[in-house]
Amino acid sequence: MSFRFLLLAMAAGLAFASPASALDSDFDMIELAQAAPPATAAPGRTFSPKNMCLDQVARRIGNRAYIKARLELKPEQMTAWNAFEKASDEASTKATARCAALPAELKERPNYVDRLSMEEDAMKARVASIAAVKPTLVALYGVLSPEQKTILDRPRGMMAGGPGHHMRGHGPR
Repeated sequence: MSFRFLLLAMAAGLAFASPASALDSDFDMIELAQAAPPATAAPGRTFSPKNMCLDQVARRIGNRAYIKARLELKPEQMTAWNAFEKASDEASTKATARCAALPAELKERPNYVDRLSMEEDAMKARVASIAAVKPTLVALYGVLSPEQKTILDRPRGMMAGGPGHHMRGHGPR
């Protein structure tokens, strides 16, 4: 298994481990992985933090559409959803701008200080995104039925019962 695939799998699992992070996060664990490509990349191979970041933003947007469809929102819940969606779209726009500022190509591993700075920037962006989206998510959650809350509360992704199935907690197989 390649190092890049492992990083993608780990980052995807962490990014989708909880619905809130999948829906509103501007921080990607993938960015931590982006900061540390293999020290000795194969000749001619490059690593694109920008493209990986843009892919992650697209996944979050797609996950919001999935959640909306699964919740089967009632007309009286749409005002809360629309406010949440607007805040999430604004967070996605900021995330896309952050992605655009990332390098399109890395051939060498950044040094430790540069990786630490990238991690710090990503964490600051995540906190800002959470602060911007959380009030609307809390309001939406408040108008959901118990069944809808169960759908939203369910963990998603590889590390939470997705393609890996390792953390489902269904007992022995």
